[in-house]
Amino acid sequence: MDNYGHAIAPDGSEVKLGAIGQSVVFENDQVRVWEITLSPGEQQPWHHHLNPYLVIALEAADNRIDALKGGDPRLVHEAVGGVVYREPGEIHMLTNNGTTRYRCRLIELKCLGENLVGEEGH
Repeated sequence: MDNYGHAIAPDGSEVKLGAIGQSVVFENDQVRVWEITLSPGEQQPWHHHLNPYLVIALEAADNRIDALKGGDPRLVHEAVGGVVYREPGEIHMLTNNGTTRYRCRLIELKCLGENLVGEEGH
């Protein structure tokens, strides 16, 4: 498995960060598209988004998002065909909290994050 870095949890312990999804299904200089599939009760590991991203649900589920820093979890229902835009942010973990399989495509906008060209470059 690739090294996605480490973070320090509020209790001082070191947490190994994982990939955003299980596999990259497309990538170029502008975008990276991840496949994410979670069976009921399955979790995506702690991870950190460095780029703004879109999530497009292919199979619906009730999911739970926990932040590494703590606080109340966010409970989200991802409907089939639903699209969500999110800015990069906190380190978090995604858990399929429902009774159905969850599957999505997560599209990282590298052109607005890691590959952003500054105005001085134009």
